[in-house]
Amino acid sequence: MVSEDYIRQSEIGQSRIQSFAFVIGVCGCVLLCLAFTASSFVAVRQPSVVELDEKINPNEAQIASLVRLPGIGISRAEAIVAYRKNFGNRESNKAAFRRSDDLQKVKGIGPKTVNNISQWLKFE
Repeated sequence: MVSEDYIRQSEIGQSRIQSFAFVIGVCGCVLLCLAFTASSFVAVRQPSVVELDEKINPNEAQIASLVRLPGIGISRAEAIVAYRKNFGNRESNKAAFRRSDDLQKVKGIGPKTVNNISQWLKFE
């Protein structure tokens, strides 16, 4: 009889420990979820800013450099390089782009895009 009471007491103690551990685990998960949610709200409120180390010359820049410009994706960067190569074949001694507005000659680049990227460009 003593051993049955001891076993019952041990089972009850074990059950309480498991319940307590479960509650602690659930509370930890809830706290982590709240922390991730709060951090995502902070990230959403921060404006995305493109920072470039230096200005880019569209007459010499590689596609990877041009893609870093705001509003210029891979296809537009490829179009800039293609236009530059075709222009070079026609007039070998002149630069394809002498000022920002010259980029409007490239298909897919309009005045708004030129206005957005003009501060990141240099022409030499």
